[in-house]
Amino acid sequence: MDDYRAPLQDILFALNQIADLPGLATLPGFEHAEPEVVAGLLEEAGKFMSEVLSPLNRSGDLEGARLVDGEVVTPGGFRDAYQKFSEAGWGAVGLDEAHGGGGLPHAVAIAVQEMVQSANMSFGLCPALGEGAIQALRHHGSDALKATFLPKLVPGVWSATMNLTEPQAGTDLGALRCSAERADDGSYRIRGTKIFITFGDHDLTENVVHLLLARTPDAPSGPRGISCFLVPKFLVGPAGEIGARNDLQVVSLENKLGIHGSPTCVMSFGEAEGAVGYLIGEENRGLQYMFTMMNHERIFVGCQGLAIAQRAYQEAASYARERRQGRAIGSDTAAGESSLIIDHADVRRMLLTIRSSLDAMRCLLYVTAASGDRAEHHPDPEERARFAARSALLTPVVKAWITDRGVELTSLAMQVFGGMGYVEETGIPQLYRDVRITPIYEGTNGIQAQDLVTRKLPLEGGAVVRSYLDEIRSLCGEIRDSRDPLAKARDSLSRAVDSLGEAGEWLLARSESDPRSVAAGASPYIAMFGDVAGGYYLLKSALVARQQLQAGGDDSFLRDKVAAARFYAEQVLPRAVAQLPAITAGAATLFEIDAAKF
Repeated sequence: MDDYRAPLQDILFALNQIADLPGLATLPGFEHAEPEVVAGLLEEAGKFMSEVLSPLNRSGDLEGARLVDGEVVTPGGFRDAYQKFSEAGWGAVGLDEAHGGGGLPHAVAIAVQEMVQSANMSFGLCPALGEGAIQALRHHGSDALKATFLPKLVPGVWSATMNLTEPQAGTDLGALRCSAERADDGSYRIRGTKIFITFGDHDLTENVVHLLLARTPDAPSGPRGISCFLVPKFLVGPAGEIGARNDLQVVSLENKLGIHGSPTCVMSFGEAEGAVGYLIGEENRGLQYMFTMMNHERIFVGCQGLAIAQRAYQEAASYARERRQGRAIGSDTAAGESSLIIDHADVRRMLLTIRSSLDAMRCLLYVTAASGDRAEHHPDPEERARFAARSALLTPVVKAWITDRGVELTSLAMQVFGGMGYVEETGIPQLYRDVRITPIYEGTNGIQAQDLVTRKLPLEGGAVVRSYLDEIRSLCGEIRDSRDPLAKARDSLSRAVDSLGEAGEWLLARSESDPRSVAAGASPYIAMFGDVAGGYYLLKSALVARQQLQAGGDDSFLRDKVAAARFYAEQVLPRAVAQLPAITAGAATLFEIDAAKF
């Protein structure tokens, strides 16, 4: 496996030109996010991830996390790397300055996270989960809880988890049984079992803080009766000092397909006197609070899909430039000699599919994160509301489309290697195993698709989606000359956005009269939405690159941006139009075969 190299030029182009970092730097609270400052920070981040985290990726996969005498031991090197990571502040880039964070936009923090996850996804899961928990605590916790825990969580002195699902519940959190009984001192006693808890225990920090969903004795049934609690591994004294061990333990570690260096724990709470927990916010509003964390994490998981595919692309491109095999059709390879496989048309097709899709995914990811920044920091209330709606619309697409494509693109990268791609020592199998979790956790992609069609598509009677599509059509309208080299890309995007609009109107019209058909069309719709959004941002990238070329910018990099956009429009975007019949087919054929016959 080659060393990871952060694609800084691509990251900065997407951040500055598409997510508009210069505009973010004008918002209150982000004045220190000037592009030059951020560029320097990202350059240092890239070096750190390449030099410190990337070398532990393969060894962490081979060694894995272990449960020893009831305590989790992380792979060799992780502990030292975590201390360096926290001391450098890489996990706190986008967190509150008041508690030791960098105070930079989430869009910048997600760019750092891309590098972390490319370098070492197993390691990166620990600090990333802490970010989500911090957001939930910051928005909904009491002043006392924030004063006690945020100064330790923000700089990474302590880590945090999210404890949601249980063996009988799965994704249906309304079915959870974990209980919380009120104690005389105002705290609660937590009892129950939680599963799939990432970094539920480890040796990287002195304390692990669990955000946990449970029911109080008189809570209503279903999702309305869920409360959110903060449950530390070690109790904390009035001055923030570590106290006695809480009544919780790791029962076992899951034996997983990938991310072996990341411990996925089965946790038991309250086997003796009950684990001490503290209520976050009000009782019976826990699911609402947890979604603050989950929406943050869903954008992060989309980032993982991009990050792993990016590293797989680097591996595949490097191999293709070195490996010789066969004589490429149309090449000038001398008779009797083998061509580099990068000269074969099909290898070029695979590499360009990955490369152009990575550009599209990165733009969508950064724009969504920046929309959240504007929703929180823009001085105009109407603009805050508009960007909040845009962020809500795009979040399920980021999670589902980018992770589905991440798996697909990592598989394509493996294909470039041919038979060697199936051999563990090349490193590609690990990337494929690692990325495969991303369409599953933080709400499976089928759930993201249902969220898009049942909650986000109907926002403001469909006006939020229509406004987004109008924005895409407006960009297409900027290319008026049919002889323009980008005219074919414009035409491809125009057809795709019209098909997406038709699909959305079909779904909206049946939201009440035929909800099963809406559900049946949800997954192809979210795939179509992502492909079209990707085409939009690539055409926008091409227009910006062309303007910069005319102004004397970097020829090779900018010309490649234009070429990637044209390839995507010609070779990838047409499949978006092809999704329309599947979206509008209805649900009848899905239920023609009796369940017992599957």
